[in-house]
Amino acid sequence: MRKSRQEAAETRERIVKVAAREFNESGIQSTGLTEIMAAAGLTHGGFYKHFSSKDQLVAEAVEAALERIADSMQSPKANRSLEETVGEYLSKKHRDNSEEACPLASLGSELRLADQATRQIASKGVEQVITIIASHLPELPPKEAKARAHAIVAAMVGGMMLSRIVSDPKLSDSLLRDTKAFVLKH
Repeated sequence: MRKSRQEAAETRERIVKVAAREFNESGIQSTGLTEIMAAAGLTHGGFYKHFSSKDQLVAEAVEAALERIADSMQSPKANRSLEETVGEYLSKKHRDNSEEACPLASLGSELRLADQATRQIASKGVEQVITIIASHLPELPPKEAKARAHAIVAAMVGGMMLSRIVSDPKLSDSLLRDTKAFVLKH
């Protein structure tokens, strides 16, 4: 029995969500299609009904994850300040939750090697996050706000990436705390 278009779209969305989580947890190169499909409750054979290649899935998973990060940063839930936005990003919860993790910090070195479509999606996501951060700096002229946002985003992503790399939990926590303090001080 064939699936309806809605069921097929829901299945595709589930695969993308699972792939984003699996890529964040294990990396793009270390994550196979069989693992992704099994984690989505599907067989490997069904993959090509939804995607033409792993590269296409990577691009869509990165895009979905970046949209989620941008949405959370500009959520109307609190009309958040820069301090709240930076604090949420540089939190232990964000560091420890691979399902909700930012792919820039989780996959940065692999995204550099990704195909052009995925790199364009990642670039668009970086630009969107920069724009969101710059919007928290209305006291600065636009050009200066954008330049400051470049540095803030670079520090946030780098701080998060390093906090995930180090094996010492205290150092990991310190990297988050100290990066947040540095960003908000400057």
